[in-house]
Amino acid sequence: MEGRRKTFTTRQLQVVELIAAGCSNEEIGQRLGLSARTAKAHSDALRRKLGVAKKRQIPAAYRLVTGQDPLDQLPAALGAAPRTLTLVPGPGEVVAL
Repeated sequence: MEGRRKTFTTRQLQVVELIAAGCSNEEIGQRLGLSARTAKAHSDALRRKLGVAKKRQIPAAYRLVTGQDPLDQLPAALGAAPRTLTLVPGPGEVVAL
């Protein structure tokens, strides 16, 4: 299995994102319309797939395996629209980016 690229289902990606956001199994279940037990089953499957012992290690292992930050799609996972930061300078101020 070494050298094989790991693939993740859409549901697994959603669970990784919510774990990265610090959600409990109960919260993951509520957000995705699952029971807490099913959310835990997804978490357990991800732990096995990523080779980690603890749920909190899943986001870091996912990042190492895929090169993607699980928090990048967080607003979508939480059901919110992405937020943008708008800088509005005050009178006489200049904003350089």
